[in-house]
Amino acid sequence: MTDSQPQTQNWNAFVEQWNEQFLEALEQNMEAQAQFVESWSEAVEETTDDVEVADGVEGYARAYDAWMNASQQMVERMNDVVEGEDVDLEEFRDVWLNTANEAFKEVMSTTAFARMTGETVGDVLEAQQQADEAAETTLRTLGFATGSDVVEVGDRLVELERRQHAVEQKLDRVLEELQE
Repeated sequence: MTDSQPQTQNWNAFVEQWNEQFLEALEQNMEAQAQFVESWSEAVEETTDDVEVADGVEGYARAYDAWMNASQQMVERMNDVVEGEDVDLEEFRDVWLNTANEAFKEVMSTTAFARMTGETVGDVLEAQQQADEAAETTLRTLGFATGSDVVEVGDRLVELERRQHAVEQKLDRVLEELQE
């Protein structure tokens, strides 16, 4: 009877550890879903096109389905553990990672996401242009050459070389005429 007591305690500890890990994973899943819903709803609120809104909602619904399927998989695998099946912890991690990838893919494939990404890139490029202009103004104020100054000097140098080459060609023709 003493042999079965340590086994029962080990089993209880094992099940308790699995339950804690499952609850932690479930809590993280709910937090991830909440963050996803919040960010997605903010994005959808910004869209004005009905087609984009519908597409965005459909993308969100597909992503939500992916999360729900992952939750169902986790419950099923936990039941397998409780029934005595040997389940690797990496399998639980893989379920969440694959689901996150799938949900992100569902959202990324929407026109609303594409529009928002385009707007973000446009905003970044505009901010970069403003920063470049401010840096150039500062450099000019301090008396340093700027990128546009160097380009201007280069353009002038190319033009001078072109003119010099034209003058040399004319001079060569004049010299040829004089030698004849």
